[in-house]
Amino acid sequence: MKFNIQSRLLLSHLTAVSKVVISKNAYAILDNFLFELEAGRLIVTGSDMETRLTTTIETTESEGEGKFAVDVKRMLSLLKELPDTALTFEVNEENLDVNISYVNGQYNITALNGDEYPLKQQGSTESMQFSLAPADIIDGIQHTIFAVGNDDMHPQFMGIYWDIKPDGITFVASDSHKLVRYKKLNVAPNLERSFILPAKPASILSNILDKNEKTPVTITIDETSATFENGVYSLSCRFINGRYPNYNAVIPENNPYNVQIDRVTLLTALRRVSVFASVGGLIKLELSATGIVLTAQDLDHSTSAEEKLQCDYDGAAMTMGFKNVDIIEVLNNLNSETVTIKLLDPARAGIFVPAEQAEGEDLLILQMPMMI
Repeated sequence: MKFNIQSRLLLSHLTAVSKVVISKNAYAILDNFLFELEAGRLIVTGSDMETRLTTTIETTESEGEGKFAVDVKRMLSLLKELPDTALTFEVNEENLDVNISYVNGQYNITALNGDEYPLKQQGSTESMQFSLAPADIIDGIQHTIFAVGNDDMHPQFMGIYWDIKPDGITFVASDSHKLVRYKKLNVAPNLERSFILPAKPASILSNILDKNEKTPVTITIDETSATFENGVYSLSCRFINGRYPNYNAVIPENNPYNVQIDRVTLLTALRRVSVFASVGGLIKLELSATGIVLTAQDLDHSTSAEEKLQCDYDGAAMTMGFKNVDIIEVLNNLNSETVTIKLLDPARAGIFVPAEQAEGEDLLILQMPMMI
């Protein structure tokens, strides 16, 4: 078995696939890439048993067919040090000795039997299929993944909830202190399903897709898993078990007081004031008809900060507290010039929305306050 391939091309694909591989695997074979040579194409797979990523690369020349497994770290380390050059892989199918050569040198490694690599698990029920543009998937993930939780006691919060309707998709993420609801209104899956996509495959999926690519991604889902395919990559992953809470029920329907303020102005002021916050990160927002006052203090170190900002506010005077990292994170994930904060009272959640929603989108972020 023999094939030729460009080193930089191979490196870019292996780098993407390596994101699936974890440092401590239950099975030693999973520390390896699975290489399959088939009809002049190299198919590379990485897996951690829960998530499986496969990519297809065209070779410049090939002889024979077969499969073998090579160490992830060693292959990546070698390719990173090589110039952009043509590589020749020659595999002895009897002893699995692999010779990798280029114009100035050659390297030898011993591969593992590719037949030992776990097969892709088949779906347990009849599957359903629909397509989405890469940009729609990327938007849904990037608008919500920052709010995914990491508490093993609440696994349903450790992923992004896809609430699919015939005429749109709602992406939801929450860590129980904040909640993001992002509606994609200009898509039509023409089916009704829901699932929780774990954070790891969601992040990988967002990174391997190209937002400018027009070819749709084919999404196949069954009762326990999903597969995303775009012609170059195929990502399969298992869903998180558990019932996702009714996210609409926790979003207040009536927060009558509205603050409108320049997002960047508020964000930069919060960053400055946060330097003087206590370990808990409490930032007070004093709202009145004259504007907003941001304050923070650290009694242990006798430090404090205060900044006054102009804003439009139509409610009663009140003082709210937010954790600095939380409110900064919220503002970082709102892309509009002006942000609207909807409030009821200091003990209730604040709702952050763009003053003007992008076409075909509806983004809302709910953030719980801190006790003052």
